[in-house]
Order: sequence, then C-alpha cells, then structure tokens
Amino acid sequence: MTDFFRLKSIAELHSMFGLEKPLHPLITIIKEWPEIDFDFGNTKMVSDLYVLGMKGNAKGTFKYGRNSYDYEEGTLVFMSPNQVAQFDDADAEADKNGWSIFFHPDLIRKSILGKTIKTYSFFNYGLSEALHVSDKEKHMLNDLVHRIAIELQQNIDKHSQDLIIANLESILKYCHRYYDRQFYTRTNLNKDLVDRFESFIELYFSSDELKNNGLPTVGQCGTALNMSGSYLSDLLKLETGRSAKDHIHGFIIDKAKTLLLNSNSTIGEVAYDLGFKYAQHFSKLFKSKTGISPSSYRNLN
Repeated sequence: MTDFFRLKSIAELHSMFGLEKPLHPLITIIKEWPEIDFDFGNTKMVSDLYVLGMKGNAKGTFKYGRNSYDYEEGTLVFMSPNQVAQFDDADAEADKNGWSIFFHPDLIRKSILGKTIKTYSFFNYGLSEALHVSDKEKHMLNDLVHRIAIELQQNIDKHSQDLIIANLESILKYCHRYYDRQFYTRTNLNKDLVDRFESFIELYFSSDELKNNGLPTVGQCGTALNMSGSYLSDLLKLETGRSAKDHIHGFIIDKAKTLLLNSNSTIGEVAYDLGFKYAQHFSKLFKSKTGISPSSYRNLN
C-alpha cells in the first residue's frame, strides 16, 4: 500500500527528519540527510514548498509525475507546491553529498521573484527532463547555495530576506541558462522531437480525435511524446521560435482557412468541425491570429 504525506512548512520538514530547529521559518538548506527510521519504499509526498535538489550520491529510483528516473550525480530536479513525488525503491539511501533547498511561497510573495517564478517553466518538467550540469556549472551553483547558507547562519536583519531571495533568484537564472545549453547540446534529438510533434498534430487534426475529443492540449501533446507539456513547449520555442500552443493554433488557423474557402458550412459548423464547443471562441482566436473575422476572410477570397 502506498504511503502518502504532505509537507506544509519548513518546521514540519525539520521535525519529520529529526533535524534541529530551522534557522529561518520560510527557507532551509539540507546538505546531509540524517539516518532515520523511515521506509521510503512506495512513499508519495505532496509539499506546499518549492524544492531545488542537487544530486549527490543517493541510490534508488525516484518517481516524479509519470516518469521514473535513476538520476546521476550532478543533476538537478525542481518541484513547485502541490506536485506529487514518489520514492519507489524500498532500498533507497539518503543523499549525503548533494543539497536541497526548500522554501515556502511566502518567502518570495512580496518580491519580484514572487511575480516571475512562474516563468521558470522547469518547475513543471518531469524528472526525466532533469538538468545535468557540468563541474564548472555545479561549482557556480554550489557557491550561490553557500551564500544563502551564510545568510541563514547570521542574525536575521532587514537585509537578510532580500539577500537570500537575490541569491535564490540567481540560482534560478543560472539554471535557466544551463537548461538552454542542455537544449542546444541535444539539437539532433530536439529536431527529431519537433518532427514527431508535427506528425502527431497533423494526424490528430486529420482524424476523428479532433471531433470526438476536442482541441489537443499542450499536456496531451507532451504525453504523446513522453515528456511534460512545459518541456515540449520550451523545446519547440527554442527550435522553432514558437511555443506548443502557438503551433496548435497555427494548425487550427490553417485548417480553418481551408474549411472556410472550400465549403458552404456556417461559421458555427466550421468551429464545431475544428473541435470548438462555442463558435465565438473560434472567431476570437481566428481574428487574433489573422486580424479579421472568419466571415470577413471568407468574403475576401
């Protein structure tokens, strides 16, 4: 039977693992997990916290979302609040040479980072899409983590939170850069995935899937290619300059133009054939992409 638990706070995390009282109520860095009498086999966790984890020397398989992955030393994984993680291997050992940063959303809520953290889409990547860093990149990240640790060890003053958040934001910015590097170094694989994505969309729009199940979502496209929707969208943006959503909309507009010019169907019927529940939603999308309404486009040609 799968065990399930939820972490609500930094204090609860420290209590659960028998750690000393946290130095800050909203953020902590754990570099060496203690030996505890806890069976990680078949354990699921949901957290109210953000998590950044650098792999050290832990053994065992970690499941994140639908993917199971044996990640190597020098890889990072990211989790945002309310995501589910699972430790599948009952023989898993605690990581002793990596580091994990846990922080509550309240830490950054009033900061610029609180407004921009959603733009770091790698928090929604699957574990098999983890970031693999070089020794040089690892050193850079370790230095930033050390700076946060120093701030936590000092007496908290009016500058502490700003400095902690600044270094935390730097970690995320560097990870964004390193992910771009990782995308570029896998360019041949990426191009193959672009081709597979386009083939999937073409097949979807030419089959009964569109009429029976409606418009495809980015998540559905990602699942079809065995990756998260966020990773797929970022990959497409890098390779083609257009996100997955933009690609889907492009197929819709192209198919709509064909239907508008080669049939006597009403605008509502065209919208239905394209998977829309409401004609006004189709008309709004068409106008936003072409600058004119579907009926105006039909009358111009």
